[in-house]
Amino acid sequence: MLRNMTSIYIINNDKILLLYRIGSRVVSPSWCGIGGHFEKEELNNPKECVLRELLEETGITVNDVEPVKLKYITLRNKNNEIRQNYYYFTTLINKNIKINSCNEGTLEWVSINQVLEKEMPFTAKQCLKHYLNIGKNNDKIYAGIITNKHAIFNELNEF
Repeated sequence: MLRNMTSIYIINNDKILLLYRIGSRVVSPSWCGIGGHFEKEELNNPKECVLRELLEETGITVNDVEPVKLKYITLRNKNNEIRQNYYYFTTLINKNIKINSCNEGTLEWVSINQVLEKEMPFTAKQCLKHYLNIGKNNDKIYAGIITNKHAIFNELNEF
């Protein structure tokens, strides 16, 4: 089985918006980016999926943020399914936005210095760690292969 998902991390000054997700079919209660599963009509358009999830879970629109950039595409074999996740990053430009309450958990702006201390899915933590150390300083897209103990990231180059 293949499970396609998206996540987006929004940066506001020295904080990142996280969702303490509860009641998920896929992850135990933990801190995640905003996102979720693809709808059937989104299967070839992960950006459409992540923007829909962003609006549904936070009330934030594409006009409230800088251009949304794909940074990571990851693959992980877990629980007899291949999980393919698209991770996006952006910066908040509408500083007056009121973040909606979310019926999937609790939204919180978390200090960038403390984000990796949060309990979160292994793949998400590895992407955030890589992003904070390397990815935020460039416009590259990375492919990640995730095992139970390791994450390997390589640049996706155009041919």
